[in-house]
This record gives sequence, structure tokens and C-alpha cells, in this order.
Amino acid sequence: MEALQRREAFRLGVRLEVVTVVWMLAEAGLAIGAGLVARSLLLTAFGFDSVIELVSGVTLLWRLSSEARGSSVERAEWVERRATWISAVLLVLLCLYVVFVGLAGLATRLQPEGSLLGAGVAGAAVLVMPILAWQKRRANVTIRSSALRADIAETITCAYMAAATLAGVALNLLAGWWWAEYVAVFVLLVFLAAETIEAVGAALGHDSHHGGH
Repeated sequence: MEALQRREAFRLGVRLEVVTVVWMLAEAGLAIGAGLVARSLLLTAFGFDSVIELVSGVTLLWRLSSEARGSSVERAEWVERRATWISAVLLVLLCLYVVFVGLAGLATRLQPEGSLLGAGVAGAAVLVMPILAWQKRRANVTIRSSALRADIAETITCAYMAAATLAGVALNLLAGWWWAEYVAVFVLLVFLAAETIEAVGAALGHDSHHGGH
């Protein structure tokens, strides 16, 4: 009975990660595209973070599906270690990008244009991400995966970041408060910094754990 529950939980986990990968692919493309057209640092930063979460989702999808098929756990852990380091480096670069470009944009008073598409993408993420996180948590009650637990935290962070992005873009779009996007960028930076510290810690932890073997 327990083995059957685990198989069902793994199947659910795989389905949810497929949804995550497809969603992040679309979210990244639309947010970055809308950000470039509107000259919006907020939207491009949100889109680039989606790329990082896409890397995480692909890795976890590979792990869950391979474990479900009974493949080598050592191989899965090796892939996860590499992906963890890639995510950590990308997050550090994203934080630096947000700080420098954000300060430069304020200094030069670069005014992003309002973006209906950007508001729509962020609004959809605000609705979908909490549901996705809840479903993943249900699956992880049985799977008990630390990697999936981290992925759930990333999904919740994405919801908070989407809310900050939606607020900034909506205020610019509706009230013409272009500076609201820069305020939202630095709110976004708070979430990014926390995510970055966690990712770097996880990458270092993976390496020290591997060294122990």
C-alpha cells in the first residue's frame, strides 16, 4: 500500500514539474520580451528569475522521473549538484544586474513604458503559483524530498515576486508612476537576495556533502 502511494506521489510530482517547466518557459519568454519592449528592468528581472526557476524545474523533473523508474540516485545527485551551482551563479549575476541597472535607471530617469502584457503575465503568476506550491506540498508529504521542498520554496518566492512586479507595472500603467517600477525592483531584490543566499548555501552544502563521501 505504501509503495503504491509513493508511486502515485512520484507521478503527481512529475506532472507538477512538467507544468512548472512549461509555465516558466512561457513566463520567461513573455516577461523578458515585454520588458525589453517597454524598457522595464522590473519585467526583465522577473523574466530572468523565471529562467533560473526553469533550470531548477528541469533538474527536479529529471530527478523525480528517474527515481520513479528506479534509476541511479548517484547520477541524479550529480546532475542536481551541477544545476544548483548554475542557479546560484545566475542568481548572483541577476542581483548585480538589478542593483547596477536599477541605480543607473534612477540616475538617468529612464522611464519604462506601461506594459499590459507584463501586467497580465505577473497577474497570472500571482494566481497560479500558490496553487502549484500547494499541490507540490501534497506530493512531498509522501515523497519527503529535500530537493522538492526547496522547489516549493522557489515557487512561493515566485508568487511574491510576481505580486511585486504586478504592483509596479500596474501603478506605471494606470497612474503613470514610472518610479513605482524602480521601487518594486528593489522589493524584488529583497526576495532575490534571500533566494541567492539560500542557493549559494545549498551549492556549498552539496559540495561539502559530496566531499564527505
